[in-house]
Amino acid sequence: MNPDPSKKTILFDGVCNLCNSAVNFIIDRDVNNRFLFAPLQSSVGQQLLETHHLPATFLNSLILVDQDRVYQKSTAALRIAKGLRFPWPLCYVFIGVPAFVRDFVYQIIAKYRYRLFGKSDTCRYPSDEIKSKFLVDLN
Repeated sequence: MNPDPSKKTILFDGVCNLCNSAVNFIIDRDVNNRFLFAPLQSSVGQQLLETHHLPATFLNSLILVDQDRVYQKSTAALRIAKGLRFPWPLCYVFIGVPAFVRDFVYQIIAKYRYRLFGKSDTCRYPSDEIKSKFLVDLN
């Protein structure tokens, strides 16, 4: 599914404005091209959810797939930050905070993300320049 096993795949809610902003943020700071992206609603996203035994309706979390490992919620966000250009890897120090504390805050934001940031009718459509970072058929 991932054409380059050295890359990590980020699954995100494709209709969430906050999630789309986060994807843009990551793309702009992923100077080493470590990440690929797929909306959770896409066929690729659904296949990856199934492969990793997550429900197809699992849309409340950012998911990072790193080969056979899957990270969710705040752990996924911190592992992604670790792979971005400086100063974002410094955020990884928060991995020392217990996951239940980090995820409590994450879940509050996830619960109200549509109300706070809005929702699109469709998944984002990337520019020609960044299409290669998406694991979906964009033709």
